[in-house]
Amino acid sequence: MDSIRVAIIDYELGNTGSVRNALDSLGAQVCIAKEPDKLEAADCLILPGVGAFGDGMDHLRRFGLVPVLDELVLGQKKNILGICLGMQLMARRGFEHGEYQGLGWLDADVIGMDSARLNLKVPHVGWNDVTASRDGVLLGGAGCRNSFYFVHGYHMVCNQAEDVAGVCNYGEDFTALVERGNIFGTQFHPEKSQKAGLKLLQSFLSFSCQGLRLCNA
Repeated sequence: MDSIRVAIIDYELGNTGSVRNALDSLGAQVCIAKEPDKLEAADCLILPGVGAFGDGMDHLRRFGLVPVLDELVLGQKKNILGICLGMQLMARRGFEHGEYQGLGWLDADVIGMDSARLNLKVPHVGWNDVTASRDGVLLGGAGCRNSFYFVHGYHMVCNQAEDVAGVCNYGEDFTALVERGNIFGTQFHPEKSQKAGLKLLQSFLSFSCQGLRLCNA
């Protein structure tokens, strides 16, 4: 089979260049797109993101991407990986500078990290360990651990414990990795996490390839 086709969703609020470079190094066919036909043609999707929750949803709505993504992800079950803000937007609500409705793909809220209570600097910036809380696709079996690069001041709180696939500790445990069917998300930046990040992205691509083989069998 030809190399997998990956669409990075362009809503003008993501670090698309570094994500593309990482995927290029893995041999994927990559496009950066917001057009529905280009997203439809991809084998899997990546939703990157840098910035505030409300701005992220505003940009997705401005480009008419919410119904398109709902159809591709919830209707057609196309695999998607959300990165940082991209993962947070998959939640029902975000509470960054107000309350905002998210995509609602995960039963979760996105709340701020409390620097006073944690007695730590916020945002959380730098390398930190992520431990698999259960067997999963992206990180491996329960207890597997690797170090990734974080830049965030908000984090996801999942109401369904089974959605949490990995946790990180920064004063307390928080959700660093989610997996629910065809929906995946990382609070950290795999594209900035060197070998560990490339390995995780390869796991996502390999899982998506396996799904395509089953569909085409």
